Amino acid sequence: MPGICGVALLAAGALSVQSGTVRTESVATASTRTAVAAQALSEPQIVAAAGATTPFVTVEAETGTLGGGARVRSIAPGAAAPTKATLEGEASGYSLVELKANGDSVTLPNNTGKNANTLVVRASIPDSAAGGGIDASLNLYVNGTFRQAITLSSRQAWNYRGATTNPDDPRAGGVAYRFYNEFPVWVTGAPIAAGSTIKLQKDSGNTAAVYDVDSVDLENVGAALAQPANSISVVSNGADPNFAKDSTVAVQTTVDAARTQKKSVWIPAGKYLTNSLASKPLDFTGVKVQGAGMWYTTLYRKVPLPAGSWRSQISIGTGTTLTDLQIDANAVWRGIGGDGGSDYGVNAQGTGWLVDRIWTRHIDANWLSGTNGVVQNSRTADSYGDGFNINNGNTPNANKLGQNITVRNNFARNTGDDSFATYSDAGAGGTNGQVTGAKILNNTAIAPWWANGIRVAGGRNVEVRNNLVNSVSSNNALEVSVFGETGHPLESATITGNVLNGGGGWNGLRYGANVGSPSSTSLFPNAYSNVTMTDNIIRGSLTAGFSVTGPRVNLTLTNNTIDRPAKQGIWVAKGVTGTGKFTGNTIKNLFAGQVAQQNDSPSTFKITG
Repeated sequence: MPGICGVALLAAGALSVQSGTVRTESVATASTRTAVAAQALSEPQIVAAAGATTPFVTVEAETGTLGGGARVRSIAPGAAAPTKATLEGEASGYSLVELKANGDSVTLPNNTGKNANTLVVRASIPDSAAGGGIDASLNLYVNGTFRQAITLSSRQAWNYRGATTNPDDPRAGGVAYRFYNEFPVWVTGAPIAAGSTIKLQKDSGNTAAVYDVDSVDLENVGAALAQPANSISVVSNGADPNFAKDSTVAVQTTVDAARTQKKSVWIPAGKYLTNSLASKPLDFTGVKVQGAGMWYTTLYRKVPLPAGSWRSQISIGTGTTLTDLQIDANAVWRGIGGDGGSDYGVNAQGTGWLVDRIWTRHIDANWLSGTNGVVQNSRTADSYGDGFNINNGNTPNANKLGQNITVRNNFARNTGDDSFATYSDAGAGGTNGQVTGAKILNNTAIAPWWANGIRVAGGRNVEVRNNLVNSVSSNNALEVSVFGETGHPLESATITGNVLNGGGGWNGLRYGANVGSPSSTSLFPNAYSNVTMTDNIIRGSLTAGFSVTGPRVNLTLTNNTIDRPAKQGIWVAKGVTGTGKFTGNTIKNLFAGQVAQQNDSPSTFKITG
């Protein structure tokens, strides 16, 4: 059938062919299956393999039982994409529960099969009129009995895009976004037993005008780790686990001693203040640094705001291992080393480094360059920049090549830029090396408030496999292209087994997944993006499910499923050149008037299958 090479349309309703496309004449929300090429993997197999394995289970608030006048707010499937950031658009699943009056509640079950001694409540409360946020409690009940009040805050939420004074000022003409924050909670008293219920309820002492609850994580956290043999404790050099005095110098002194003595560094359970105005950030190069666990050991950056040029990142170099701790900060907006207090979580370079089981919060990005580095089993939340960014340091430095870096089994939520990314920038002079061998494997990206769930921006031999993306607010669930006018071409990328839910948000023309290439005015005006995508599932895009915006793309699409996009299933924009080999793909559950495949460059982008 003309215009749909390699695409099987699974839908109810008559089809007619016009101008090389297929149009659905009636609402097509059934899943009646016609003859299609068999997929190498079934949808349940792909879904089961996608995403990170985490020690916690997330329960979406909208799946709970509502009490009082609580209500669910959501973006309906097929509705017009928002034109600005909204609470619904930034919620996971594009849905939340609103608690507005006393007695409003939502009740959720502990169906994890385990006790839960900790919760992470993801919620939003209003900003203050002048900016800067407020604090307010929300009551927690277990099996209907009051257990404790949870303190929520909007002090690190509610930024304003385009504000003329600063991004935290609601009076300066900006548009609000970044509504949510996560609140880790140790449960008071006995753990919440498997099969029990938890209820979040607004009572008279809970003073915020409204509580928008997105989700709750339930986790059974084990005991704190013990000090390993042949290690030096930072407390022995004066670090304060009680958060009373600055520990920056004590931590660095311990790391330096351990490097000389060929020992490791131990950071016991506690909260360590790092607000020294030392000229350099903490440097852990060449040393193993271990905490008592990400729920027990926290390095907290209380940046003196406005921060000026103060830097609070942790440098990781050749031979470094960093494990089992949390990094948090009082930052209030993005601007590395700037007035908002934001800075990288970890800044990695050199060779053979490992980051394992860390939790970064309210930082800018985890910035990952060098060679043969690994980040695994980690979390990041409420960031002002990327979750995990594989890059070449935007420099021709041999310690920042961006070669064979692996990011696997990590969880990112509410990131202020791409949740997971490769970033290969040639620089203005074109002298920076190409990022090669980047691997983004089995990660989960939830509700980034800015940019994409996953972004591949240039590179060679890039692999993006078995990841889960859910509910991107502003951009695409997956962007596969280059970085601006100086970005290296995307020489080769293999993208397989990913589940991409949502995308196509408010920031201009965005999609579930998009493939682009260098523009005609870039440093690489004739370069093609070479992309192979197999066994991916793209669901519930707020616009087109999959787009090719070029202008130069060689694309292989095999055994992918595009389910219930708000607009076209596959759309090739005007002006695209290259080739498309499409085989065994499925497009289903189209809305009325939408087409399975629309090629607006039929003479220059040839689709075969």
